[in-house]
Amino acid sequence: MDYLLHIGIMAMIYFATVQALNIYLGYSNILALSHVAFTAIGAYASALITLNGGSTLTGFLVGIILCASLGFIVGLSSIKLDADYLGIATLGFTMIVNGILLNWSEVTRGPLGLPGIPRPEVFGYRFATKIELFIFISLISIFLLWIMWRLVKSPYGRILETIREDETAAQSLGHNTTNYKLQVFVIGSVIAGITGGMWSHFLTFIDPKFFVIADMGLLLVMLLVGGAGTFRGPFYGVLFILLIQEGVTFLPIAPQLVGSLQLFLYSFLFLAVLMYFPEGIGGYIKNKKRGRKQLMNY
Repeated sequence: MDYLLHIGIMAMIYFATVQALNIYLGYSNILALSHVAFTAIGAYASALITLNGGSTLTGFLVGIILCASLGFIVGLSSIKLDADYLGIATLGFTMIVNGILLNWSEVTRGPLGLPGIPRPEVFGYRFATKIELFIFISLISIFLLWIMWRLVKSPYGRILETIREDETAAQSLGHNTTNYKLQVFVIGSVIAGITGGMWSHFLTFIDPKFFVIADMGLLLVMLLVGGAGTFRGPFYGVLFILLIQEGVTFLPIAPQLVGSLQLFLYSFLFLAVLMYFPEGIGGYIKNKKRGRKQLMNY
């Protein structure tokens, strides 16, 4: 039961994290590779605040403020760049954040990480058991997912889709596409910071190795396999990757080969989806449903 709750908690955090990446990459075509950096900022902010006697809510609030501020600065300085250069610039920011976490040992303890992060406590009630922690994280994740769902299904979301499909057309309709991109980038960064706070209180230990470029790659695989630009896509992608990740651990192979086999299967799945379902699983299902409706109308 504890194992299933553990997987459930991971899935709920990943759902919100990958959906936030989907908001600006899938719906707005912003190739930003800084998502894992904002997750790290939120995780360390919440961990450091609570380890020094602050409340869980204060830790989350500090993480939100930091991610919103840095997201605005990074977005403002790079959002006008072409896709390739934007990716390089935001990837550089991720490396800078990881370097700070590794070297600012007086605060972050460097490669030693931060152990003993307390379980979340809200209004005097501590979510100590796995089932309590699952409820706490699920409530936050569902709330974040609801906000993102309302966002993409609103007129605002339709403007983002227009920017994705044809930014020039969106500008001709009078929309300031730069402002929209900056806004959605900050929103995605803040949500990434909140999920980082959830990771820190769930794992009770974090270090810079948790927030490296490889983790950004894993989030991208989850999104692209599931289907970028579809709200259901991240759910499919997360479930498929977690199924592979956990399924491999039950195979009768040497423990040192588990990581390599997982990486191979991630790559194989990613290539297979790109070849046969270029819009991802969510996009394929969406197109099938649209095709059925057109046949019925015909």
